[in-house]
Amino acid sequence: MKQKAGISFYIFLVVFVFLIMFPFLWVLLSSVKPLSELFGEEAFNWFTSNPTFESYVSVFVNYPFLNYLWNSFVVASITTIYTVFVAAFAAYAIARLQFRGKVFILSLVLSVSMFPQIATISPIYIFLKNIGLTNSYLGLIVPYTTFALPLSIWLLVAFFRKIPFDLEESARMDGASMMQTYYKIILPLALPGIFTTSILVFIAAWNEFLFALTINTAESHKTVPVGIGMFQGQYTIPWGEITAATVIVTVPLVIMVLIFQRRIVSGLTSGAVKE
Repeated sequence: MKQKAGISFYIFLVVFVFLIMFPFLWVLLSSVKPLSELFGEEAFNWFTSNPTFESYVSVFVNYPFLNYLWNSFVVASITTIYTVFVAAFAAYAIARLQFRGKVFILSLVLSVSMFPQIATISPIYIFLKNIGLTNSYLGLIVPYTTFALPLSIWLLVAFFRKIPFDLEESARMDGASMMQTYYKIILPLALPGIFTTSILVFIAAWNEFLFALTINTAESHKTVPVGIGMFQGQYTIPWGEITAATVIVTVPLVIMVLIFQRRIVSGLTSGAVKE
């Protein structure tokens, strides 16, 4: 059955998209406004007659913003590579192998991701401080595993379960070992899922704030979310620089999601329908 959407659906869709995009659009328009138009009655105007990129220049001149970007990129990249690599093996074992306690392990992985960060930040900080990992990249990569690894395992389990068992049986009949089957048969077929998982984990690690704020307090090791949160002016909050920095950080992620949106959607919905 095919039904055509009515005019009310499109009106609802436009309103819905506008409400979702409104915060980012407002930040984008505010980032090109002169400082005098960010306060008072003129702050409520959508557009400015005197657009300027002074705030964007100030972000790189008055703050170590490139260093913030580099720190976030390094931490998010290493976290993504490490967690997806480990999760690929764990998810394959859970999805394809038969052993006792498999359901319990998968439930345990999910339960770990449900703990609020504020409940775990104190023991994690004390542990990292005692072993000397505060103000370091590794000091963030370790706690980021607590939310990145469960996410990776759950997404990849759905992908591995979608691969037909006949392919493994054929490979074993041809004399392939379990690891040969994994690397030469299963892993290439699971690459779309691994790619999707990597994108989602990278975005989650890139946007993380609480661990980065607590563990890395040195200016040289701050990440982008913390760096933007610490922008300070002499007398007022530098909203111009904050909005400009927000746009700089957000636009690459938006472009990446738009380019790979089909892979992301297929990864999130994989295994939802039984074939």
